[in-house]
Amino acid sequence: MQTINDILTTLSGWLWGWPMIILLLGTHIFLTIRLRFPQRRIFTAIRLSVSRDKGSTGDVSQFGALATALAATIGTGNIIGVGTAVALGGPGAVLWCWLTGVFGIATKYGEGLLAIKYRVKTPDGKMLGGPMYALERGLGQKWLAILFAVFTACASFGIGNTVQANAISTLAATSWGIPMWLTGAVVCTLTAVVILGGVKSIAKVCGMLVPFMALFYVLGCIYILCLNHQYLLPAVQLIIGSAFSTKAAAGGATGTVIMLAARYGIARGLFSNESGLGSAPIVAAAAQTRNPVRQALVSSSGTFWDTVVICALTGLVVVSSIIADPAISANDGARLTHLAFSKIPLVGTPLLTFGLLTFAFSTILGWCYYGERAVEYLKGKRWTYAYRVLYILAVFAGSVISLDIVWNLADCMNALMAIPNLLSLLLLNGIIVHETRKYLWRGRIDRDMDEEA
Repeated sequence: MQTINDILTTLSGWLWGWPMIILLLGTHIFLTIRLRFPQRRIFTAIRLSVSRDKGSTGDVSQFGALATALAATIGTGNIIGVGTAVALGGPGAVLWCWLTGVFGIATKYGEGLLAIKYRVKTPDGKMLGGPMYALERGLGQKWLAILFAVFTACASFGIGNTVQANAISTLAATSWGIPMWLTGAVVCTLTAVVILGGVKSIAKVCGMLVPFMALFYVLGCIYILCLNHQYLLPAVQLIIGSAFSTKAAAGGATGTVIMLAARYGIARGLFSNESGLGSAPIVAAAAQTRNPVRQALVSSSGTFWDTVVICALTGLVVVSSIIADPAISANDGARLTHLAFSKIPLVGTPLLTFGLLTFAFSTILGWCYYGERAVEYLKGKRWTYAYRVLYILAVFAGSVISLDIVWNLADCMNALMAIPNLLSLLLLNGIIVHETRKYLWRGRIDRDMDEEA
């Protein structure tokens, strides 16, 4: 098992190395320029996300699809992951993480557009879509579509299930002394209650859970920033200065400060918002929307909330707290955010704990939908019921077992998901531009797909 784990660790490090980072960030920048900076439309995207397209075809509302996607992306990466990026790459990693989110809005826009453009309607009226359908119907590459679906199904049991369940049970055991098996049983039961109801049930729960948990977390960050207000400007200056520093890295690390900051900041940002991964378009395809561009804009707002807002707030909290209290070690990424939130009297640590618990549980729900749609693409609807049962059982298993191998396997699967998805975005960029010109640039965003535009 140790040998297998070592192999997976090496493979994961290679897959998530500079070639992948350059491919992902390069796609972000290319689509940003090609689509004339769709980031300018973010307020339109936010408005559309809370509007309902009455009479439009789809399984869930646009907000329901967005909430489900956010449930899968907003997680421990936004809280602990930012602290880890600062510990490994220095304060400058926060800026690179933020820039990745800004440019990633364009990629998430393209993913959402292709999801609607190439989605299919099943005999029972359900909408199915995602990169596998774009690869098959848009590019005619069914073998790539199959590979993407396989990687997605495998990844759902890793990063979307067992590692999240383990985070919940470990946190409950550490904070309140609750046996891990008991926490696993409770989380397993709650998961079953939600996912057995299908996408509408998942979207409904996520629609209630995501705004609630995000609001409490953001308020906690704002409170800490108010406490650290005199250190806020120095924190911003340190973040920007470190992001572009050409000094040699400390501690014997190879490369310059800017290289480390860029590497860990970009990697953490990409991992956090999942722009380019290909997961979010799967649920975007189920949205009730008049045309592909409307849902594309709604999908892009997910990256804005996830990275541009939440990760940025976390980064400012961590860096300002380091400046305010020199006793806080910047070398322990897992403890940085915890120490920062402990500044809030009485409720600081419980607030962070509650945020981690709810973020992890919502990720379990969101990734269940991704994996189920991948299985349905591969084997048909009847296999989705077996998948749900296995997924529920995996929640309990993840709560009580060691997950080193699962973590590394999940990282590999996520990287392998991204490759065919990015190919579809780059090779179908002409379609994305055509649809954008058709509805957005010509001011026809309220037109239905079947209308002449």
